[in-house]
Amino acid sequence: MISKGPIIVFDALCVMCSANAQFVLRHDHQHRFRLASMQEPVGMGLYRLNGIDPADPETMIVVEQQGVFRNSDAVLAIYAGLGWPWRIAGLLKAVPRFIRDPIYRFIARNRNFLFGRRETCWLPEAADRDRLL
Repeated sequence: MISKGPIIVFDALCVMCSANAQFVLRHDHQHRFRLASMQEPVGMGLYRLNGIDPADPETMIVVEQQGVFRNSDAVLAIYAGLGWPWRIAGLLKAVPRFIRDPIYRFIARNRNFLFGRRETCWLPEAADRDRLL
């Protein structure tokens, strides 16, 4: 499953998370990433496999052959994978993780309050449905 490229596991009910998924689909011109909703079996399984409760996650993850990225490292892995100009966000790796991750976790814990929650899971357009696991 992972051999076909990195998998982004995200909350398809979260407005911000869904917007990020749409951003990835729009800017991933090489179709490198695939998406898995944490509400679906593949996403739930990947969360459980990595010790994350899919009913109460505090992070999104990016699963690659090299390993699993969490918190701010997951976001930076996504932007690095999108290529230019988005990979410039990789400069944020210069900010120590002990500073980046608490900011990420604050936003993740409060995402539904800050950005809203959907009644139903977001689904991509028909042309991109094959990228959703």
